[in-house]
Amino acid sequence: MKRTAIDLADGRELIYFDERDDAVRDQPDRRDLPPPPPASQLRYDPLTDEWVAVAVHRQTRTFLPPASECPLDPSVGDRLTEIPAPDYDVVVFENRFPSLSGRVADEPGEITPFTAVRPGLGRCEVVCFTSDHNASFASLPPRRVRTVLDALADRTEVLGELPGVEQVFCFENRGVEIGVTLHHPHGQIYAYPFVTPRTRALLSAARRHAERTGGNLYADVLAAERASGERVVTENEHWTAFVPAAARWPFEVHVAPRRLVPDIPALSDGERDAFGPLYLDLLRRFDGLFDMPMPYISAWHQAPVRVDRELGHLHLQLFSIRRAKDKLKYLAGSESGMGVFINDISPERAAELLRAA
Repeated sequence: MKRTAIDLADGRELIYFDERDDAVRDQPDRRDLPPPPPASQLRYDPLTDEWVAVAVHRQTRTFLPPASECPLDPSVGDRLTEIPAPDYDVVVFENRFPSLSGRVADEPGEITPFTAVRPGLGRCEVVCFTSDHNASFASLPPRRVRTVLDALADRTEVLGELPGVEQVFCFENRGVEIGVTLHHPHGQIYAYPFVTPRTRALLSAARRHAERTGGNLYADVLAAERASGERVVTENEHWTAFVPAAARWPFEVHVAPRRLVPDIPALSDGERDAFGPLYLDLLRRFDGLFDMPMPYISAWHQAPVRVDRELGHLHLQLFSIRRAKDKLKYLAGSESGMGVFINDISPERAAELLRAA
C-alpha cells in the first residue's frame, strides 16, 4: 500500500491510500475555499459526568446533494470535489465540518460553577472506501477491505499520538434512515479528547470482572458465545461474528478477533486478510434479510489510547434500526429517556435469520 499526503486548498490534510506502488498523486486542489471553522465547544454535563460538543458550524454542512454534486466523487474537469484526483482507491481527509478539530480559538472557562467549558480539541476525518459513487461497502472486493483496514490502522496510530487525544473511533453510517447526509460510500474517524461514555461503561464492567476473576471480560464472553454456538452467525480461523445474548438492536452482530488485541493496529497480517471475506459475507446477509439495502451503523470499539488498554478487546459492532421490511426501531421513551432498550426480536431469532439469509 502506498501512502501519499497532500494539503487541500484550505489547509486540511488529505491522504491517498493506493493499492499500486506506482500511483502518482500530484493533482493540486484548485478550489477557492474559506478557512476551516474553529474547534467546537465542549460543555460538561455535571448530572451525567459527560461532555457534550456544541458545533454550530455543522448546521450548514452539505445535506443529501444530487449525485452530480457529490463532494466525495473524484474531481473530473471543472467539477472540483474534496478529492483532487480523477480516481482513487481509499482516501482519508479532515472533515470540512468537524465536530472536533485542532483549530482552537476559545480558552477554557465555565457557564456555571457546575458546567465547565473547553475547546473541542481533537480531529474528525472522512474515509472514502471507493471512487464509485454507486457502490457500497458490501460490493467491495476483499483486497479493498484490507486497504480500508490498513488505512484505519494508520489513522488510529497517527491520531492517537496527537496531544490531548484519548480515544479513536472508526465507524460507518449507511442509509438515510440512520441519518447519512452523503450517499457516497464512506466512513468517519473521530479522535476524542476524552474516553467516551460507552467505552467508560465497558471498561468499568471489564475492570470489575478482572478484579473478580483475573480474566478479560470480552474474551470470556466471546469464548462463551463460541462454546454455545446458538448466536454465532459465521466465523473463520481468526474472527467470530455473533449476536450478543443481550442485543439492544433488532439485528446486531459483534465481529471479534479470537486473539485478544486492543485495537486495529495490533491486528496481524493474517487477521487483517481474514476480516474482509467474513465481514463482506455478513453485510450481504444484512442486505438479504429483507431483500433491500439495510441501513446500519458499523462501529469499531478500540481500547483508549492512554489508559486501561489491558481491559479492552477490539471488536466491531454492526447493527441496524430496521426490525422488519416496513418497520424501523425508534429510540422512544424508554430508550431515549431512560437508556433502557426494548428489543422486538430475540437475539436467537436474529442469529437464525442471519444464518439463513
